[in-house]
Amino acid sequence: MKSHYTESKGLHLNYEIILNNIKAGSKVLDLGCGSGELLRMLREKKQIRGRGVEINESNVIKCIEKGVSVVQGNIDEGLKEYQDKSYDYVILSKTLQCTHKPDYVIHEMLRVGKKVVISFPNFAYWRVRFHLFFKGTMPKSKILPFEWYDTPNIHLLTIKDFRGFCADRNIVIEKEIFTTRALIRDNLFNKIFSNFLTEEVIFVVSK
Repeated sequence: MKSHYTESKGLHLNYEIILNNIKAGSKVLDLGCGSGELLRMLREKKQIRGRGVEINESNVIKCIEKGVSVVQGNIDEGLKEYQDKSYDYVILSKTLQCTHKPDYVIHEMLRVGKKVVISFPNFAYWRVRFHLFFKGTMPKSKILPFEWYDTPNIHLLTIKDFRGFCADRNIVIEKEIFTTRALIRDNLFNKIFSNFLTEEVIFVVSK
């Protein structure tokens, strides 16, 4: 599984939203942590105790340069070295769709974390639907910028898919945060038609 998102303006806004949903002083595990920017922000702004897991060696080096605690590992292989409920939050930002075994990854996150924060691009977003319908090719956008043959996104999903996944497994959805162009859309209309109007979603779940 490969981390691939650059630290763009939109990604920083995504991080700010996640940061606002983490309690100060918490213990945080960030999976697919990239260069460690989210953990750095959490440490400086929320005084969390954090660790990252990252498969890419160059990103691991960047984490170390930021003073971020990190281990190199593949989250598809699980979190066997971490005890049950040993972290207040386990975060998976913009990476779920890149995992080979998303159901197993989520299971492990819920085992290790008291709360789990997951964000992913919503493949049912209206621009994605229209692109596929009118152009007949796999959609591309700022958050889905790859060609079909070189994309790391192997398990694309929708808000409705994830809700169904949680319902089938008795996973409690504590919060849903709908964003488009990296801005929160929390009016009633956007909530009712979230699966159609939301570009990216952040879920806070527990079990």
